[in-house]
Amino acid sequence: MGKSFTTGPDGKLYQLPDQQFANLYWFRYDWFQRPDLKKKFKEKYGYELGVPVNWSAYEDIAEFFTNDVKEIDGKAVYGHMDYGKKAPDLGWRFTDAWLSMAGTGDKGLPNGVPVDEWGIRVEGCRPVGSSVARGGATNGPAAKYALRKYMEWLRKYAPPGALGMDFYQSLPSLAKGNVAQQIFWYTAFTASMIEPGTPVVNEDGTPKWRMAPSPHGPYWEEGQKLGYQDCGSWTLLKSTPVDRRKAAWLYAQFCVAKTTSLKKTHVGLTPIRDSDIRHESFTERAPMLGGLVEFYRSPARVAWTPTGTNVPDYPKLAQLWWQNIGEAVSGEVTPETAMDNLAAEQDKVLERLERSGVQGECGPKLNEPRDEKYWLDQPGAPKPKLANEKPKGETVDYDKLLEAWKAGRVK
Repeated sequence: MGKSFTTGPDGKLYQLPDQQFANLYWFRYDWFQRPDLKKKFKEKYGYELGVPVNWSAYEDIAEFFTNDVKEIDGKAVYGHMDYGKKAPDLGWRFTDAWLSMAGTGDKGLPNGVPVDEWGIRVEGCRPVGSSVARGGATNGPAAKYALRKYMEWLRKYAPPGALGMDFYQSLPSLAKGNVAQQIFWYTAFTASMIEPGTPVVNEDGTPKWRMAPSPHGPYWEEGQKLGYQDCGSWTLLKSTPVDRRKAAWLYAQFCVAKTTSLKKTHVGLTPIRDSDIRHESFTERAPMLGGLVEFYRSPARVAWTPTGTNVPDYPKLAQLWWQNIGEAVSGEVTPETAMDNLAAEQDKVLERLERSGVQGECGPKLNEPRDEKYWLDQPGAPKPKLANEKPKGETVDYDKLLEAWKAGRVK
């Protein structure tokens, strides 16, 4: 599994996939099934309480649980969970496809073409810019909308303290049992969410929660990626001495071998082989895993993809995200200014890489800046601002969604 993510534009397989986990929507299935809550929600919003298809529905559900339901079984409940501390992991929250979920980039799998979920445009294999003035979308209307919504939901609907939490501090929050939903949550943490005795697990060991596809924003179009999927993979560098490379290759094969990978998948719940996830032991275990098995057995799994080849230097560019987004979250700058600054700084890094020439014929070659209107008038990304960024909410019944996955459909 994951080979499509580690194959280059030239069709060659460059890495050996070792494990995968996706970012999916997480919600309290037991609360969503309650007739009293379903009735109240339908009366207020005019549609069913269910898995949100779009960000409008996600926001309505967050508002409903935080301000209408307020408490369940004597405990305060919240309609959303996230984290906002200015730290490197704040960058992951965004580079792990937050902008693509909003609809910033272009259509195309595994990543948008020519503009990806970081807002970087490529021509052929060359990155040519991330600012709208150069044909990118990092500071386009969709990206600015995405940051505004992130900040708004964090302040209005998340539990107290979420604003000051980092990635690791926020992890145990869902297991406390006071959050109704999270727009994306990494399936790598499934193992910690099925611990017997926690508030989110029934007495018989089945989860009170489920996972489903994350909703998408108003700029999203059919054919765009649906979210992020981490694909940890083996890469053997030419610079490594041959004896060490041989040892690494032996160990890599051991890690993904059929004799070991099934057990590894059961322990870590980050699948390696298609044969593992389809094994009868996972058919038996599926009801305890909240939708994980059904997701990885479905064709939907390839619509969640890792960072793509539009990003020419991940370490240099990734650090710009948390710094600029952190400034917006702390109130130092507006969301609009934060994304403008981020796009400009990304272009500077691309420019330095272009001058160095180290990446050869696939290295950056920046477009000359031009009036933003030129690019916004072109088809695809960067996309012009929508007159209505909150269309009517849309939801889907979880059990129908599960049947679609089992039948081999993405939807």
